[in-house]
Amino acid sequence: MAFETVTGYCWPQSVVGGETVGLHLSSAGARPVSVEVARVGGERTVVFADEAVPSDNHPIPADAAAHGCGWPAAFILNVESTWRSGYYEVVLEIDVDGKRRRSHAFFVVRPRIGAPTASILLALATNTWHAYNDFGGRNLYTGGTQVSLQRPMAPGYLSKPPGLGRRITTTVPPDPHMAAHVGYLALNHLSPYAGSAGWPDWELPFIAWAEQHGHAIDVVTNPDVADHPGLLRASGYSLFLSVGHDEYWSSGMRDAVEGFISSGGHAAFFSGNTAFWQVRHEDPTPEGPTKTMVGYKGFFKQDPVFGTDRVSELTSMWSDHLIERPENHMTGVSFARGGYHRIGQRATAGAGGYTVHRPDHWIFANTGIGYGDVLGAAATAVGYECDGCDFTYRDGLPYPTGTDGTPVDFEILGTAPAAHFTRTTAARPPAPNAPSEVEFIAARLFGSRANEDVERISYGHAVLGTYTSAAGGVAITSGSTDWAHGLSGRDPQIEQITTNILNRLGT
Repeated sequence: MAFETVTGYCWPQSVVGGETVGLHLSSAGARPVSVEVARVGGERTVVFADEAVPSDNHPIPADAAAHGCGWPAAFILNVESTWRSGYYEVVLEIDVDGKRRRSHAFFVVRPRIGAPTASILLALATNTWHAYNDFGGRNLYTGGTQVSLQRPMAPGYLSKPPGLGRRITTTVPPDPHMAAHVGYLALNHLSPYAGSAGWPDWELPFIAWAEQHGHAIDVVTNPDVADHPGLLRASGYSLFLSVGHDEYWSSGMRDAVEGFISSGGHAAFFSGNTAFWQVRHEDPTPEGPTKTMVGYKGFFKQDPVFGTDRVSELTSMWSDHLIERPENHMTGVSFARGGYHRIGQRATAGAGGYTVHRPDHWIFANTGIGYGDVLGAAATAVGYECDGCDFTYRDGLPYPTGTDGTPVDFEILGTAPAAHFTRTTAARPPAPNAPSEVEFIAARLFGSRANEDVERISYGHAVLGTYTSAAGGVAITSGSTDWAHGLSGRDPQIEQITTNILNRLGT
């Protein structure tokens, strides 16, 4: 290891009460590891502790990012049947010359099918965590086309210290160079991608706030939604939740959630960049779960299903003209029609909130919001990655055109400008022979990156809106990753709207 520390991962990452979780650890100098396991939600509840779990010092394989670490289980944890569904934090510590070295792992206790402990089910965006995780090598942003779930998370994905720059979204003052964020990551020795994914910045504050305000929530991982399709339909849930940065979805996830909405279930996407990329889970393990997530993205022509009768499984954008299944069908919006707000050189000094168009909608009850008011600016609740739709104005109000797959009955409640990265505005500029982000998206949407096609998506929006399925399933989207930052006393109107949605749809 580069420095003396302890690290590890849990497998399986999702279990039900009565099953076991293996703790796969590597400890510098084969030092014994202090292990503490706690459910984290409205409060932190310790369920297990051992001051001296034996562990060996294991090397990180050269292909760990793609194929996993392959470390043996140092300890088998028995998950009690009484442990509530939720996110379980695993704190690992060793003593190195009087200094405590700490890292984190995680697993999820999911509800049993048909035996929910709540009426609301939240799926953690674990696919996105793994897509950005750069522990042991490449992630899906640095040339990797598959990532292993059997390895530790890099520093910053499961725990972050407080400090200016923790959010990737620029708050105050606007900063086109994102100096505070870059400095924060460097100062705390975190992954350069830790601002874009992980537990601390979105799901943690949302679940903590919700449980503290009396909303019981069951928790699963992204793969659980596909691996256990009966979870949503057979368990009697009223509301499905996506929170934060929920970028990578498998076809099984899409099938389960879209089927839930179409059969009358409700969904709230308090998230952005939602279901933008299709991924596949491969390589099942003896325990059942698959250990590898495949995502070719810009290298989609190398995907084995490209040019075959399985092209619907292509790991490109869901809106790709080869797949023809835009995420708008599910959420009402797409990152392809959105972009960035208050990040780098995109809407750098934007309001950080939505201009409200239809204040009489029930989600705004008891907020005092009026037409033209700006919602969420105090907490910069619109930020980072934003989803929108193609729309036009009639009599001064926005209406979706439906040309991009957005349901025609979708109500646009609020908007904020957003834009994709160009060759000159990208934080990580593309190579001279590579397309810019906006050019790539245009090519996948329209089959061309000609100037007129790029222009069609150059001016996007974060769109707060809703539609209702034929069976009465209500889908609501925030159209922004950063909705959860308006909770916990930061913005009373964001809190009231969230309360309205959970109370109406989650019971």
